[in-house]
Amino acid sequence: MEILILVLIIAVVALAAISGLVVTGRRKKSRPSGAGPTTAEPDTIRPAPPEPQVGEDSAPVHEEPRRTIEDVTLPEEQGGATAAPAAPEIETPAPTEGRLVRLRSRLSRSQTSLGKGLLALLSRDNLDEETWEEIEEILLTADVGVMPTQELVERLRERVRVLGTRTPEQLRALLREELLTAVGTEADRAVRTEGGVSTTGEELPAVVLVVGVNGTGKTTTTGKLARVLVADGKSVVLGAADTFRAAAAEQLQTWGERVGARTVRGPEGGDPASVAFDAVKEGIAEGADVVLVDTAGRLHTKTGLMDELGKVKRVVEKQSPVNEVLLVLDATTGQNGLRQARVFAEVVNITGIVLTKLDGTAKGGIVVAVQRELGVPVKLVGLGEGADDLAPFEPEAFVDALVGVE
Repeated sequence: MEILILVLIIAVVALAAISGLVVTGRRKKSRPSGAGPTTAEPDTIRPAPPEPQVGEDSAPVHEEPRRTIEDVTLPEEQGGATAAPAAPEIETPAPTEGRLVRLRSRLSRSQTSLGKGLLALLSRDNLDEETWEEIEEILLTADVGVMPTQELVERLRERVRVLGTRTPEQLRALLREELLTAVGTEADRAVRTEGGVSTTGEELPAVVLVVGVNGTGKTTTTGKLARVLVADGKSVVLGAADTFRAAAAEQLQTWGERVGARTVRGPEGGDPASVAFDAVKEGIAEGADVVLVDTAGRLHTKTGLMDELGKVKRVVEKQSPVNEVLLVLDATTGQNGLRQARVFAEVVNITGIVLTKLDGTAKGGIVVAVQRELGVPVKLVGLGEGADDLAPFEPEAFVDALVGVE
């Protein structure tokens, strides 16, 4: 009996096991084709692709086929993409001889209130005190200066009294003579561009410092002066020692490249004296005729700038004498320009003056005033925005433009 019961239990267990296998087999058959794996197969789980976000392309990404080195076009095969940029074309500046005469039409714009105004007053039949006061006012307005104006009026009074009857031609000739006397014809107005020789027999370039406050056209004047010198057959090295004004070095280098003059630069905000020293050093090494140094030009009221300017000159002179110190003044600033001139003259030995923006202004008399103030001649004048509108100053051409002499 016990054996029979044991056999039945075994049969029941076996039947249950067979039933489980049948059910599992049916579940596998009923799973749809391509269905995901079961939890019993974790190594085959693949995450669902992320949904496209805003701004993304939902199209499927197609991988590019792999390329070999033979399939790749190198830069030099694409028309020289890595080739060095072409050097700027070297310009030929206009000759400097007679340049002021060629620019007379621009200069003569300033004669309206000076030359023509004086001629109109001097042509009156009766030159009374009121007329002479008007003549004096015209001269003062033109920035001739108080003392030069008084002297000029006295000479005109005497000449007119002696002359008696006055024709327009006589008056123009008279006024021309007196203005020439006031401007001066005896001064040496040539920019000193002849170098020297060191104690060891080494040839030295002429060194020209260009000074002045920002806004007077100092850096532009330096670049234009390089053109003047190149036109005269000189080789030039430029020193960008105005390291405190943004883009000053870039501006000067552009001017130099146009005429083939190399520019020596330093870091922005660097030591100006160091740049000036390096420029002169390079000028000596290259055998250049002239080294032009554009100095810093912050407000002249800052003592630091004046000290810095003196340092630049001292450092440069350790290698070569400074042949010329040109002060750039804006002709339209009048008496303020004279105050600037006084301050700069106290720090460095000014040897010449460059007057910019002289065209189209009634301030032509500043030529007389600034020469009287500093005791040095006007050597160059700027008469426009063009590259060749900087001209050596010629007293005769200047006065002829003022009084309308053809």
